Amino acid sequence: MQDMLNDFLHYLRVERGLSKNTLESYKRDLVTYNKYLVSTYKIEKWDTVVRNHVMQYLYQLKDQGKSSATIARTLSSLRLFHQFLVREYHLTNDPSLHIETPKKDRKLPKVLSADEVETLLTIHVKDPLSIRNKAMLEMLYASGLRVSELMSLKVSDLHLTMGFVRCFGKGSKERIVPLGDLAKESVESYLSFSRDSLLKKKNSDFLFLNHHGNKLSRQGFWKILKGISREAGITKEITPHTLRHSFATHLLENGADLRSVQEMLGHADISTTQIYTHVTKARLKDIYKSYHPRA
Repeated sequence: MQDMLNDFLHYLRVERGLSKNTLESYKRDLVTYNKYLVSTYKIEKWDTVVRNHVMQYLYQLKDQGKSSATIARTLSSLRLFHQFLVREYHLTNDPSLHIETPKKDRKLPKVLSADEVETLLTIHVKDPLSIRNKAMLEMLYASGLRVSELMSLKVSDLHLTMGFVRCFGKGSKERIVPLGDLAKESVESYLSFSRDSLLKKKNSDFLFLNHHGNKLSRQGFWKILKGISREAGITKEITPHTLRHSFATHLLENGADLRSVQEMLGHADISTTQIYTHVTKARLKDIYKSYHPRA
């Protein structure tokens, strides 16, 4: 059994070209699965594994408190492995066939209220770095960009006169996102009074730079955001994605249609955007309970 498992991992590494981390994930899933089959059912050959063995293993993971996402990922590993065995070793039995993938739990994204966003964006601009920080946060909230998209923006992607920015999302898919007046003013201020100072006579096409004049990293932005939120006295945990979630939620709360929000966020499937309707519904319930006299 171990030899076939090693062959499968070799196949993933050489023929599929998977990364080291992905290989480790497959190996971890399958080694644990192998130990379970041996210890529980005394399995000695892969062709004696049946559907019930796989089902019982998945039930055990659920009993251990594993999330739906973890169980779904594990099942995906088992499927690929058993398909490999059928293909390479001419086994006729694929015990993972027709086992339904558990639905992943969809956690509602954490968002800031409009007042919290206002507090966060009230940055006292006094030097090139604070001017840059305000421009970045204003743009992130105004556009709903992913932090990776924000960090990859180039000066040539700005079209401030027309009031929009061009970005490249997942799969290098281009999209055009409008910017509000406050974001435009902050970015114009950054370009006029801050960027050249940060550039330090270097050449760079990237819009947002660190204090060395190089492209700002995602980790660098994360630290900046944490510092600003702490200074603003916001106790709620904030990540760069929190502003993206807040952007979408506030648009929907104020009457924007789902298709437009989907396009601005760069979601390929509208089902991804629909999670925000749950956020707005939950907020409506809270408002109702708080203010209706008979709630």
